[in-house]
Amino acid sequence: MIPMKTSEGGRVVIPADIRRALGIKDGDTVLFEQLDGEARITTREAQLRMAQALVRRYVPEGVSLADELIADRRAEAERE
Repeated sequence: MIPMKTSEGGRVVIPADIRRALGIKDGDTVLFEQLDGEARITTREAQLRMAQALVRRYVPEGVSLADELIADRRAEAERE
């Protein structure tokens, strides 16, 4: 835990070691989430990796959902 004080407008500086650990650079967008009375900070890239991991649990490796959708659309167009 690293104690920090808020400045005017509720601003908080993210400590350098935390920025480095999360890969946050100047100008990056960070995401805050409030959960159970706590605030969690993350990056878009981390959220994207989590979403990809979630999808991978349901879609086998090597399967392209985009290719399957295109094939479905083509089959549907042929039936029309």
